[in-house]
Amino acid sequence: MKDILTAPFLTEMVRTASNMYAHGWDERNGGNISLMLEDAEVEEYLADAPVLRTLPTGFSAPELSGKTFLVTGTGKYFKNVEHDPAANLGIVRLKDGGQSAELLWGYTDGGQFTSEFSAHMMSHVARLKVDPMNRVVMHCHPGNLLAMTYVHDLDEKAFTRTLWQMCTECIVVFPDGVNVLPWMLCGTNEIGEATAEKMRTARLVVWSQHGIYGAGKDLDETFGLIETAEKAAEIYMKIAHLPLKNTITDAQMHLLEGRFGVKAREGYLD
Repeated sequence: MKDILTAPFLTEMVRTASNMYAHGWDERNGGNISLMLEDAEVEEYLADAPVLRTLPTGFSAPELSGKTFLVTGTGKYFKNVEHDPAANLGIVRLKDGGQSAELLWGYTDGGQFTSEFSAHMMSHVARLKVDPMNRVVMHCHPGNLLAMTYVHDLDEKAFTRTLWQMCTECIVVFPDGVNVLPWMLCGTNEIGEATAEKMRTARLVVWSQHGIYGAGKDLDETFGLIETAEKAAEIYMKIAHLPLKNTITDAQMHLLEGRFGVKAREGYLD
């Protein structure tokens, strides 16, 4: 059996967590990542691995029963993931209709998966119905997107259009736009259900005065979605108080649709 510390999915998770911390998106123990693993890649590193512990999840997700996830741990600092992956990450397999999880590797200090595990799993269910290739859900606290929720209208169309107008690449990277939730208590099934509902129509969901959720086919795509939206929010926060003399027009965004083969969310452009 191969050394799991050399597994591509593990080394990429470590690299991504470190990069997110370096970007300032995951202060202290803020933020979490879940990556759905293929059975074949799990077998290569964890064939016949004993179940270390069984953890209750506090929710039901029958669509994910039997699925395996690499997940950041609760209370863990992203800056420490590269130094001790086995304590800060865990591999769990859902069972009993998603109501419990078998720990196959990790959380060596007695910890468990992130407190936002339910929100992650509910978002995985929602995104898999839209895109069967979805494998990643990522949550973090990018400063400019967070700041934007204090000063910008939270209407999803308005929020999306502002971001699209900040950078030429935005409509290309997230043509499905950005959905927005008002402030809600985190770590609950309620915010998980609300986020999952928003994930049906967009891969980015802003949690007002908190952060953002992103979903994608792999870690790079999901990181890139958040990175692009955050860059746009940074530009907005730099110019929002200034008189606007130029912008990217709807006509120009239609040109971008044609050039890059994307389709803006219905009704969001004139």
